[in-house]
Amino acid sequence: MAYTYLFGPVPSRRLGMSLGVDLVPRKVCTLDCVYCEVGRTTTLTSERKEYIPAAAIIEELGRFFATNTTAIDYITISGSGEPTLNSGIGDIVGYIRRNIRDISLAVLTNGTLLNDKNVREALLATDVVLPSLDAATAPVFARINRHHRSITVDQHIAGLVSFRQEYRGKIWLEVFILPGYNDSDAELQAIRQAILKIQPDSVQLNTLDRPGTVAGLRGATPAELETIVQSLDLKYVEIITAGGASGNVTSCRKEAESVLLEMISRRPCTLDDLVLTLGMSPHAVKKIVAALQTAETIESVRQERGVFYQLKNK
Repeated sequence: MAYTYLFGPVPSRRLGMSLGVDLVPRKVCTLDCVYCEVGRTTTLTSERKEYIPAAAIIEELGRFFATNTTAIDYITISGSGEPTLNSGIGDIVGYIRRNIRDISLAVLTNGTLLNDKNVREALLATDVVLPSLDAATAPVFARINRHHRSITVDQHIAGLVSFRQEYRGKIWLEVFILPGYNDSDAELQAIRQAILKIQPDSVQLNTLDRPGTVAGLRGATPAELETIVQSLDLKYVEIITAGGASGNVTSCRKEAESVLLEMISRRPCTLDDLVLTLGMSPHAVKKIVAALQTAETIESVRQERGVFYQLKNK
């Protein structure tokens, strides 16, 4: 059964088996991060409106759970842009809380709109919020996140602090480390001071392992990440490793091809990523990939972690 706004369920490295929910069209975002695996932001904005009608998303959720037989750990509000830009997010959270009570609810957000009281209130009924903080000074924020002109790094941090004071769920703060951008001693210490104000439940260090939007980027090495953990000197810092969590999604070839295209339309994937998500043998996945390459639907690009597949003319 085809869905426009739901994705998965797929294994997630942080959330187990996750059903994704898209709240905005591809790359409508408050930021245009140089490392974004989804691609360049096409609509850079801070304007909140109902980019996708809440009623349409709720209809798909109802249809999905009326027939779903897959064990799901989390419903994850995320998408191909910044989900809190959708002014209907509170209605969607409310529907899920009232009607799907046995599955945890998470939100992946860059956190830049948490200075808005309405956004904070919309997320209060969720179980986990995973915001980002890649910089704590204005020059680095502008360089790595390329923010909308109405957003400042001070507002970003203040919003995270306010949300922590009001929110009773878990906050897992992601810090994306990009060598040459935000890994100087001065910036790391500024980030550390911001984290101490925010008081998240955990800090998760991430780095580049898929193509970004700027040429010449590289991910931090394991040794560099370990050094940064020591520099931050906080008890609740962890390094997020590449790859997904355990899980199994079975599909016939036609369904597998549909899921594969859905995956790489959102972000480039390696063969291992596709094998893990589809629950198929590498040989079977290679055959699907080869057919899609022959049809010039997808293409390959080599990165440090290996060969990634993405939609052609992305």
